[in-house]
Amino acid sequence: MAILWQKQVGDTLYEVRTAGRSRRLYSNGVFHSQYHPERPHSGGVWDLLMLPAFFRSPTRIKRILVLGVGGGTVIHLLRRFLRPEAIVGVELNRVHLQVARQFFDIRKDMATLHQADAVQWLDDYDGPAFDMIIDDLFGNEDTDLSRAVPADTAWCSTLLRNLNRNGVLVMNFIGGQALRHSACISEPLIARHFTSRFQLSLPAYENAIGAFLGHPASSQGLRKNLARVAELSSKHIDFRIRQIT
Repeated sequence: MAILWQKQVGDTLYEVRTAGRSRRLYSNGVFHSQYHPERPHSGGVWDLLMLPAFFRSPTRIKRILVLGVGGGTVIHLLRRFLRPEAIVGVELNRVHLQVARQFFDIRKDMATLHQADAVQWLDDYDGPAFDMIIDDLFGNEDTDLSRAVPADTAWCSTLLRNLNRNGVLVMNFIGGQALRHSACISEPLIARHFTSRFQLSLPAYENAIGAFLGHPASSQGLRKNLARVAELSSKHIDFRIRQIT
């Protein structure tokens, strides 16, 4: 693996490394994002952030909010497989946005990107609600990743206020226990807004992706819809899914 680009900002060393035609973003050695120009899906966590759109026809997803853009991997996936009318991305880290534009080929016509704190940005936001919100807000603690914003009642309420009634909320957690302790499951006043709740995971990753939907859904229905898209079949993405009751 070769180092294509490096930048030191304070105590953080950012690197873009190449592996074949893939480009990978690291900060202090922690792997953040991956992009391949001919193969947007990588069998990684980013795939799972997009898949819940297929619990129903993806044509219903018109407006998407991505909180935590990183290198923009998920934006490529959303554009290729959902083709929404609008993608809005919010990213606190200015270097991540630089990498997304310079090395991961995120263009202005693909998404509207904001360099901002996601909590403050949503508190100030007064536009139309979103059909899908992806919360991938993570920060580094030494060489470990952890959620940058706790999934507590206040944060989950903020997300709900900006999600269409039948929309899809997707949240990234480190481990199933953290997912189950989130307010979207553990707080009845929040949980009642969701008709269906699922956990998605990959064998090689610790991450547990929570998918919260305001409509009835099933894992069989998701797999059936994905099977219609050759690139998203189980042959390419070997994910696990279970319903959270």
